[in-house]
Amino acid sequence: MADERTIVTDDQSLAEAVAARIRELVIAGEFAPGQKLLEQQVAARFGISRNTLREVFRLLTSQRLLQYIPNRGVFVAAPDEAAVIDIYRVRSVIQTGAVQAATRGHPALARMRLLAEQGREVGSRGDWRQVGTINMEFHRAMVELCDSPRLSACFDLVLAELRLVFGELEDTAHLHEPYIGLNASLVHALEEADIPAAASQLEAYLLKSERAVLAALQRRRS
Repeated sequence: MADERTIVTDDQSLAEAVAARIRELVIAGEFAPGQKLLEQQVAARFGISRNTLREVFRLLTSQRLLQYIPNRGVFVAAPDEAAVIDIYRVRSVIQTGAVQAATRGHPALARMRLLAEQGREVGSRGDWRQVGTINMEFHRAMVELCDSPRLSACFDLVLAELRLVFGELEDTAHLHEPYIGLNASLVHALEEADIPAAASQLEAYLLKSERAVLAALQRRRS
């Protein structure tokens, strides 16, 4: 495992900093749903004490990214269908607000454009797991249109949970390919300041994505 011991900032406690780093790793797909986390290994990876690690685990459990099972240990969460429905409910509220707050020339729009292009390039190589990661970053950038650190922090938790959902599924083209073109279309509408069109596209986008994820999750569990 990579050494992660250079992540503490002046504005965060050690436990908060490590928890934030683990969330980033979850969003990047580096932890598998249902994976057991061994205290000794995780503490060594981040260069922290067992006591600090337990506080990290407490924080991430409260954020629904980890699950403690008595007499068995701490495991990476595996969200179910009910969680997926709620995740998309939250996404709709936050991302619709982000679209409505969009202004021409906002730096987040340039980042969204770049990520849409990267997704298309990576998709052409068939690396669907990486396309999924890029898509996560695309939607994170969309929320940055709100210029609200609190909303962005809330959305990061949603993205981390969503990544765990995708971790339960096989990363295949049908889960990611349809959204490559939709990302580009959404960016174009926002760049043209056509907010009604962007909001309509986003609504259809999220509904299509939710249905595809739920169907794939149900197929896997049946």
